[in-house]
Amino acid sequence: MQEEVFDLDYEELPANTPLWLSMAAGSIAGIMEHTVMFPVDAIKTRMQVAGAGEAYKGLLSSISAVTSSEGTFALWRGVVSVVLGSGPAHALHFAIYETITSLGQKNGHASTPSTRVSALAGAAATITSDAFMTPFDVIKQRMQLQSGNTNLLRAASQIWRNEGISAFYVSYPITIMMNIPFTAINFAVYDNVSHMLNPQRRSDPLAHCLSGGIAGATAAAVSTPFDVIKTLLQTRGATTDAKARSLNSVKEAAKYIYQQRGLMGFTVGMKPRVLFNMPSTAICWTVYETAKFYISSATQGSPSTVLAN
Repeated sequence: MQEEVFDLDYEELPANTPLWLSMAAGSIAGIMEHTVMFPVDAIKTRMQVAGAGEAYKGLLSSISAVTSSEGTFALWRGVVSVVLGSGPAHALHFAIYETITSLGQKNGHASTPSTRVSALAGAAATITSDAFMTPFDVIKQRMQLQSGNTNLLRAASQIWRNEGISAFYVSYPITIMMNIPFTAINFAVYDNVSHMLNPQRRSDPLAHCLSGGIAGATAAAVSTPFDVIKTLLQTRGATTDAKARSLNSVKEAAKYIYQQRGLMGFTVGMKPRVLFNMPSTAICWTVYETAKFYISSATQGSPSTVLAN
């Protein structure tokens, strides 16, 4: 048996590849990213919600407290909202990213995108994808906090009925403020680290995984203060704190956090956020790059590896 290997450039899809294939790769990666570590995200939300106090301090103790009082499924409430939102949102995200980086490479005549182009592409991609994803994220967090709220449509209708349509987008400005640096750092760090670990730019799942993990952890740590504000605004309708329920802007939410917890309040949930994003971003990049590689292989008509007698 003879093994014949074709050296394909997975980093850039063939020119004749339909955009929807790149979007499909991004959609699969996004769903995997958000669902695998979902229970950790559920605990992070509980740590950051107004009035949490000392109830949720450590990750393991919080998981134990939730599962013992509400059951194991409680850690997965809201995952349907994430699946429905993250698929299309990540498809948009990666489609825009690929389009901008491809244009940057053509204009700069470079074989790989520069850090500036990667950061710009990531920022532009997140503005568009967040506009789609934010309402799903609001519904997800409400379901994570409310034990009797297990139906997505019911949760959405309750938010609409009690708080109006603005509740779905009250956190959009801070989401953009958070995700632009998060995504810019994520893409920039990923590109730089992957160039160091994989200078030949071949399909290397281990290099993709390590690069993605480092990128995700770095971006998550830096953007945590924005995430604390975002969670507070998105969960205001689920708290018993009257002052928190009346928050309507990023400025008001930031002031509330400082008054209640001081500067350290802006770091609440950093550990689970990093723990969530490190493997989830690693999974996202690995799945995305692998999907791109096989899509490229199929489109070019050359499998990555062909076994023949």
